[in-house]
Amino acid sequence: MTSFTLNLQSIQLTDEQYFQLCINNRDLRFERNANGDLIIMPPTGGTTGNRNAGLTAQLWFWNELNKLGMVFDSSTGFKLPNGADRAPDVAWIPLDKWNALTGEQQQKFLPLCPDFVIELRSPSDSLKTLQEKMLEYRENGTRLGWLIDRISKKVEIYRLEQDVEILDSPMTLSGENILPGFVLNLETIW
Repeated sequence: MTSFTLNLQSIQLTDEQYFQLCINNRDLRFERNANGDLIIMPPTGGTTGNRNAGLTAQLWFWNELNKLGMVFDSSTGFKLPNGADRAPDVAWIPLDKWNALTGEQQQKFLPLCPDFVIELRSPSDSLKTLQEKMLEYRENGTRLGWLIDRISKKVEIYRLEQDVEILDSPMTLSGENILPGFVLNLETIW
């Protein structure tokens, strides 16, 4: 099953209405692009869900040791500067960004772009769509992003103001200066 996009430009849901739509339909996964179109995404299968949990766990454990930021899973919504509402598979923001949010902002879709994101391609995902999403993250302020394609065993690395770097079957990835000391083990992901 692939995602389905509804053109809602004539309706123009407010952020509050979009948030309430998501709350009222918790069994569905929604995103909204910068044009206001509603994207309904299928749930992941068991293997992809398991791998997503592993990715989140590795980042969460690193963050627990270092206490540098906040880690979010694929159910967290982010309101990007371009107006899109996205939910990356894994996301991280530094503590100063989290602490700058009000309590109310922390309870809803976060009004910012994550500094770090991971998207894990599932069999139902279009590679082109995920690549466009990664570019959107970067254009909105993501400093480091990894698109992990289990199908081709490639990783695309997105960095601010740099060309995309493609790695073939890496066993680890470095968090570079964004996530100092973090090394993602991909052995169980492949």
